Amino acid sequence: MLDYKLLEALAVVIQEGGFDKAARYLHLTQSAVSQRIKQLEEQSRQVVIARTTPPTATAAGQQMIKHYLQVKRLEDDLFNALIPSEREEFVSLAVGTNRDCLSTWLHQAVSPFLLKRNVVLEFRAADQEQTHKLLKDGDVIGCISVKDQPMQGCRVEYLGWMNYHLVATENFADQWFSQGVNTESVSRAPLILFDRKDEMYLQFFRLFLDEIPRRPPIHYVPSTKTYADFIDSGLAYGLLPEQESKSRLESGKLINLCPDQTLHVKLYWHCWNLKSNLLEDMTRQLLNHAKNLLHQ
Repeated sequence: MLDYKLLEALAVVIQEGGFDKAARYLHLTQSAVSQRIKQLEEQSRQVVIARTTPPTATAAGQQMIKHYLQVKRLEDDLFNALIPSEREEFVSLAVGTNRDCLSTWLHQAVSPFLLKRNVVLEFRAADQEQTHKLLKDGDVIGCISVKDQPMQGCRVEYLGWMNYHLVATENFADQWFSQGVNTESVSRAPLILFDRKDEMYLQFFRLFLDEIPRRPPIHYVPSTKTYADFIDSGLAYGLLPEQESKSRLESGKLINLCPDQTLHVKLYWHCWNLKSNLLEDMTRQLLNHAKNLLHQ
C-alpha cells in the first residue's frame, strides 16, 4: 500500500514547481522532501518525477497525483461530515478553463458557490481544446472544454454556447478589407491570437470561406485585455466573444467584418466522477448559473 505522505510530497513538488518550494509548503527540509520522493520511487519501482526545471511528473507520477488528489477530496468531505465545525477549513480546487470564459462569465457563475463555501480556486488557463489534458493528467478536478465525450473516470455536463464575431476598427477594415473578407484579404491582414495553440480562427474560416487561407501575419498576445486593446487600436483583426464585442459594435468602436456569420462554440463541464459533496455543490451551482450567462 502506498504511503500517502509520500504521495503528498510528490503532489506538492509538482504543484509548487520545485523541491525547495515544496519543503517550505510542507514545513520540511528540502532533503526530507527529496527522501520522500526517493522512497516513493523505490516502493512503486517507478520514476515519478523528471528532474527538469521546474520538475515535471512522469506518466506514472501523474497517475499517482491524480489518485492522491481524488482520495484527499473524499477524505476532506468525510472529515467535515464526521467532525462538523461552525466554519470548515478552506480547501483549494483547481479548475481548467480558457481565457475567454474566465474574462467574461465564469467568475459570475462561481461567485455564489465561493460566497457559500470556504473554497479558494486555482484557475489553470489554457485553450479550450487543451483543458482536457489538464483533467486527464490530474492537474485539475474539472475543466471547461469544447469536447462532449467524457474521459474514463469523469462525467460531462453541457453548459451552453458562446458566440464569437470577427471584428476590427472601421479604419482597419477600409485598409485591409476594402474588397470584402475573402481568402486573399484574410491572408494579408494582421490577425491577433492568444498563442500558437489558438486555432479558433481556423474554425471560423473553415465554416465561412470556400478554402483555408494562407497563414496571415499574426500577433500573439496571451492577455485578454491586451488582446482586445490591439483590436480597439486598429493594430489587428480578430475574434471576440459576444460579451466583449457587443458594446463595442453598438457604439461603433468596432465593426463586424462578417455580420451574417457567427461562430458558435459549445462548452462542456468535465469533472471527476466522485461522490464528493463539495464537487457536487460546485457542479450544480456552475450549471445553474451558466444557464443565465450562456446561450442555451
